[in-house]
Amino acid sequence: MCLSSIQDKSRWKNKTEAGGLLSFNVKIRGKDATVAVEMGRTILESAHAQGVDYPHGCRSGNCGACKSFLLSGEVEMSPRSKFALTDEEEQRGLILACRSVPWSDCEIEPASRDEFVMLASRRMTCRVAALEDATHDIKIVRLDVESGGPYDFYAGQYAEITFPGQPARDFSMANRPDDEVLEFYIRLVPGGSVSPYVANDLKVGDEVALKGPFGAAYYRDTHAGPIIAAAGGSGLAPIKSIIETALGGGARQDIFLYFGVRDEQDIYLEDHFTRLAEDHPNLNFIPVLSEPSGETDRRTGFLADAMAADFSDLDGFKAYLAGPPIMVETSVEKLKALGFRDRDCHADAFYTEAEKAALND
Repeated sequence: MCLSSIQDKSRWKNKTEAGGLLSFNVKIRGKDATVAVEMGRTILESAHAQGVDYPHGCRSGNCGACKSFLLSGEVEMSPRSKFALTDEEEQRGLILACRSVPWSDCEIEPASRDEFVMLASRRMTCRVAALEDATHDIKIVRLDVESGGPYDFYAGQYAEITFPGQPARDFSMANRPDDEVLEFYIRLVPGGSVSPYVANDLKVGDEVALKGPFGAAYYRDTHAGPIIAAAGGSGLAPIKSIIETALGGGARQDIFLYFGVRDEQDIYLEDHFTRLAEDHPNLNFIPVLSEPSGETDRRTGFLADAMAADFSDLDGFKAYLAGPPIMVETSVEKLKALGFRDRDCHADAFYTEAEKAALND
């Protein structure tokens, strides 16, 4: 039984007073491990504290990487994104390990166990190699790895990055996994703390700490069917990594890349993807403007509507999506209406720290 909202917390008090019970045991099927979860702690943080690897990403209920089946027992889930875990999935007995506090002994199973192969998380010291303005509000940051490497990741994953004197933040790799220089696209967030620092104060030569990789919305290279990739704003970073990795690996299926931005000034890397499409006829690059300030020959409207207008049946496709939560969520809804199955839709919604905090209120 999953308790999806904060209920009568006196149950904890009653249990501890009646039987002295201060923790519950959570058996993890498929890992031959049992984790003792102390009162008030989540399954994920307890697993990691006890050295048990468990699929995860954001650790804040936003990405869905730690989605799991609750096979027995009770948990209480704190607020999370509906994108990470839908009401329908919760009704089917799925939970998020990063938001779940046990109320009894439990047994769980990672929902992605059959396909999620975790790479070793590394802590590395990097150095800023180059800085470039992609648009008026997106900075391209390139890092050289100085120690702690090599850095192995899957195309589409992200890292936790700490710039000098700043709190850690998550940013997706835009480069292919076999590239030596790491590349990130960082959008200036009004009222933020880290992104203004990157935009105004970060310098070539600065030392940067990096931990990773994380994330489950990575490229599945065994899929031979068509691919839809949708990116909004700085969400182009993981999508670029996926597209370049697929083409570099000899992918021959049709690949449709939709890039959604507000206006002409927000488009970047158009020449890069145009050249890729010229070299790879199976790649289709489709920019979409949601709020053009003047007349334009480009596609206009919302990204989700543009994709829905181009297809009537998407059975057999894989989808990779990244960008603002509203873009990702509406796109996922449109794709599912066209026949997409959950297991074929891999999405990474870019929540700001303020949006994460709002989810927890």
